[in-house]
Amino acid sequence: MGAILGKKIGMTRLFNDKREAVSCTIIEAGPCFVTQVKRVDTDGYNAYQVGIGERSEKKINKPLQGHYRKAGVTPGYKLAEFDFSELNQELELGSPVSVESFKEGEIVNVLGVSKGKGFAGVVKRHNFGGGSRTHGQSDRLRAPGSVGGSSDPSRVFKGTRMAGRMGSDNITVKNLEIIKILPDSNLIVVKGSVPGPKNSYVKIVSIKK
Repeated sequence: MGAILGKKIGMTRLFNDKREAVSCTIIEAGPCFVTQVKRVDTDGYNAYQVGIGERSEKKINKPLQGHYRKAGVTPGYKLAEFDFSELNQELELGSPVSVESFKEGEIVNVLGVSKGKGFAGVVKRHNFGGGSRTHGQSDRLRAPGSVGGSSDPSRVFKGTRMAGRMGSDNITVKNLEIIKILPDSNLIVVKGSVPGPKNSYVKIVSIKK
C-alpha cells in the first residue's frame, strides 16, 4: 500500500492492448517530503504530514517557515496528512515520498475537492426537469415548483432540494486503475476522471482489493 499527494495536470487518452481508447487523468505526484511525524503521545494520533511543491519563504508566515526549516525541506504549496497504515512504511522527518511506491495496474482511491459552480438552480444542481413549455406559461421553465403547501404541511421540510451553492465538496473516486507510471517525470496516469479543476491537488491512496 502507498499514498502520495499530487497535482492534477489534465486529461488525455491512451490506447490499451485491444486498441481501445481509454480516458485517463495525468497527475504530477511529487516529489513529496515528510514535513511532520505525528505521534499519539504528542499529537493524539499517528500520521505523516506530507508537503508538495516549492515556493519562496517570503510568501509564507514565520511560524510556517520554522515548520519547514525543522523538517529540513523547502517550503511547499500544499500540506496533507496520511495515517501510518496508508504509507505502510517507517519514514523520518524530511524523507521523500515518490511515485515509485506505486505499481502499474494497482487500484487506488483519489480524494480531492470538486469544481466550485457557485449558486446554481435546481435544474443544474438536482437535475429537475423544469416546467411545461406550453399552455401559456412564460417563466416556469427552470423553476422548482411547489416546495410546501400553504395549509398542509404549512412549512418546508428539512432537506428539500432547492437552489443553492454547488460544488467545492470533498469527493472520493474509488477503484481507479493506474495505467502508467513515469518516475523520471513524477507522473501517474490513472484511468478515468478525478475531482477538481486543473492544477488542483489530490490525494492518491492505494487499496487492497
